[in-house]
Amino acid sequence: MSLLNSQKKQYKAIGHKLKPVVTVAENGLNKGVLHELERALRDHELIKIRINVEDREDKKVLIGKVCDLTSSILIQVIGKTALVFRAADKPNPKLSNILRNQGAL
Repeated sequence: MSLLNSQKKQYKAIGHKLKPVVTVAENGLNKGVLHELERALRDHELIKIRINVEDREDKKVLIGKVCDLTSSILIQVIGKTALVFRAADKPNPKLSNILRNQGAL
């Protein structure tokens, strides 16, 4: 699945005001972190992830693993924060960051 540039631009605008909901640290992607990522993506569709890894190359690899394992799309990386998106099968209008912010843009 790929996104149009206009969709990415819209998601970046929505993501600007979001706070990271999951932190991935030196321990990497363990079962608990992956479970929380799945839950957050299922509920919110668009989330920020904090990557607390010092090495740039390690950070890039870790973000790639997150996207692969969760079937999500990387929208943007700024510093140690990644914005990722995965469309929900049945998005909840009260939880989905996309649906809650559509009228605001």
